Amino acid sequence: MARILAISLNPALDLAIRLPQLALGRVNRTESTHLEAAGKGVNVARVLVALGHDVTVSGFLGAANDGVFVRAFADLGVEDACRRVAGETRINAKVAEHDGRVTDINGPGLAVDAGALEALRDDLDARAGDSSRRPDAVVIAGSLPPGVEATDLVALVTRLGERGIPVWVDTSGPALTAAIDAGPTAVKPNEQELADWAGESLDGEAPRLQAVRRLHAAGVAEALISAGRDGVLWASRRGEWLALPPTVAVTSTVGAGDTLVAGMLHGVLSGHPPEQVLRFATALSAEAVRHVGVGDPHADDFNDLQRQTRVQRLDDGERHAGGVHA
Repeated sequence: MARILAISLNPALDLAIRLPQLALGRVNRTESTHLEAAGKGVNVARVLVALGHDVTVSGFLGAANDGVFVRAFADLGVEDACRRVAGETRINAKVAEHDGRVTDINGPGLAVDAGALEALRDDLDARAGDSSRRPDAVVIAGSLPPGVEATDLVALVTRLGERGIPVWVDTSGPALTAAIDAGPTAVKPNEQELADWAGESLDGEAPRLQAVRRLHAAGVAEALISAGRDGVLWASRRGEWLALPPTVAVTSTVGAGDTLVAGMLHGVLSGHPPEQVLRFATALSAEAVRHVGVGDPHADDFNDLQRQTRVQRLDDGERHAGGVHA
C-alpha cells in the first residue's frame, strides 16, 4: 500500500458528551463522556490505516497534554511526526442530545510561532528528500491555528507540489480559497464551502456541477464536493461523476467528510477505475454517519452499502450511455 503523510495543523481533543437534553444556564448530568484524539488530519489517518496504508501524522501538538495523542498514534500504528509547542492542544466539546441535536463548542487552537512553522517546513523538506520516508501523497486537513496564515498554507502546498508530491487539502474559509490558488492535487469542500468560493448559491445539482467544473478548471486535478444526501460530485481527468449514497439512519456527520477524503485518496492511489473509487468512498462516508467516528471499511454490511450506492458519469466519456449504475 501507499506511504501517506497526514498533516493536522490544528488538531483537538474531542470531548464527546451525551445527555438527554441540554438545559442552558443549569446544571446538566451526562450519560457518558469520552475524550479522544481528533482533528480532520487524525481522522483521515484513522481511515487510511484501516485501509492498510503506511501513515505518518504531522502538525502541531501542545506539549502539556499530548498523552492522548501519543497513545492513539501507538494504538493505530502510525508514526508520530508532530511538532510539540508550548501549551495545551485545544479541547472541543461535542454535546449530543437524545433528539439528535449536536452542539459543537470549538476552541481556536494553540498559538504557533514562526520558529515552529519553519521547523515543520524543514521536517517536510527532509522527508521529501529521503527515499525511505518520502510520501506518495500528503493530506493537509482542518483549520489553521493562531499564528498560521493562509499564505503559510499556500507555501506548504507549493513546496510539496514542487517536489512532485500530490497534495490533498480539506479546509475552509480563506484558507480554502488560498489553497485553491496554489493548485493542490485535490480539494474537498462541502456545499456551503464551495458556494463561498464560487460566490453564489449552489442550490441544485446543475449549479453544483458548474462550480466543480470551475474548481477543476482552476487547476485542481481532483475536484470534489460533498453535499450530504444529495451526493458527491467529482471532476477530474477521469471525467465528471456523481455518486448518490445509500439511505442510512444518521447518528453523526462528524468524520464523514474526512472518511470521504481518505476513501477517495485510497482509490486514486490504488489505481482503481473511477466508478469504483467514487462508489467505495461514498459508501464508506455513508457508513460513517451511522455512528460517532469515521467510516469502517470492515463493517459487516459494507458490501451492501456499496451495492446501494448509485454512480453516474455526467460528461461525454467512453461510458456515456447507461445512466445510473447500481
